Amino acid sequence: YLFEGGENSRFFIVKLNRGYDADGLVTVDPEIVFSTESWDSELLAVTSNEQSIENSVAISGNTVYFANSSGLIQGWDIGSVPEGGTPERVLRFWAGEDIDASIVIDDEGMLYAGVEYEKGRSRAKELGQVLKLDPSKPDEPLVWSIQANSGIKSGIWATPALHRDILIVATDDGELLGLDRSDGSQRWTLEIPGPTWQSPVVVDDMLIQGDCSGVMHAFDVSDTSVEPVELWSQFLGEGCLESTPAVWDGGIYVGSRNGTFYALRDE
Repeated sequence: YLFEGGENSRFFIVKLNRGYDADGLVTVDPEIVFSTESWDSELLAVTSNEQSIENSVAISGNTVYFANSSGLIQGWDIGSVPEGGTPERVLRFWAGEDIDASIVIDDEGMLYAGVEYEKGRSRAKELGQVLKLDPSKPDEPLVWSIQANSGIKSGIWATPALHRDILIVATDDGELLGLDRSDGSQRWTLEIPGPTWQSPVVVDDMLIQGDCSGVMHAFDVSDTSVEPVELWSQFLGEGCLESTPAVWDGGIYVGSRNGTFYALRDE
């Protein structure tokens, strides 16, 4: 099955019907088995018609999670889909503003969301821009939330990263926040040239993060209780590094807003 959220403001489940042809090549015969709006009447009553799904869906167990451009976070039980059943919505939480970042799920099934702050809605101002939700308590899922904005046109665009007992969040203002997963308290802050839309990546206790001046940074996050020490930085070229880097076989691969694709390797 393929699970996909669309810019057309709908969520889709597609049965791929995979197989092999006579030559041994993979075949697919995709079939949409479920589709639903990313909004509901309650949301439309307090927001605009901006309802697209711009983040990747996240799945934990039999539940798929996504959010839309008006800040509605949803969870749908998909356990019955293989038997022809219809998904059921099991979580609804309104964060107040646009969510481009994908929902992050920890090993206990807790959800973390990064929220933008563009319109100054009272709901977003009240809640903040980084949220932790407990989906097992759908009536009152909010565990903690923190403010991470400097005014209109700020907040979170990048998907946060989980590392041991902290959540690492990149803000539009160029801050890297290390937050305690249990209560949201701030353990450390780093500042790099923003806006920081590239999602942080952690590999082998190394935090990899690009900035908007074209520099890739690496920080030591082996001790999550202290401010990370920069291990190295590399100027790649003029232009924001907005795409999330891929790390494979000792190499780092990333694209820049200037249209260049870079590969870094320790030789």
